[in-house]
Amino acid sequence: MDDISWLKSVLREESVPYFSDEEIEFFLKEEGDKRAAAYKMLLIKAEDTTLTVSGLTTADSSGYFRRLARMYKPNNSGVLKGD
Repeated sequence: MDDISWLKSVLREESVPYFSDEEIEFFLKEEGDKRAAAYKMLLIKAEDTTLTVSGLTTADSSGYFRRLARMYKPNNSGVLKGD
């Protein structure tokens, strides 16, 4: 599976489309790592998604995407270089 397909799967793009292919490629190049791109894109997708039209309100799915983003959050663990 290539990186674009992997990101589409992680982002649940088939069931909840949000990003175009060009945007996915942009974030992948910008972040330089598919896990970092997934984290950033899931946080963007987690923005408040409540929709209200003529009294009909859809559920907010932002919490769901924030939970997914936690799986890809970078953990800055490693060895620090000394002088």
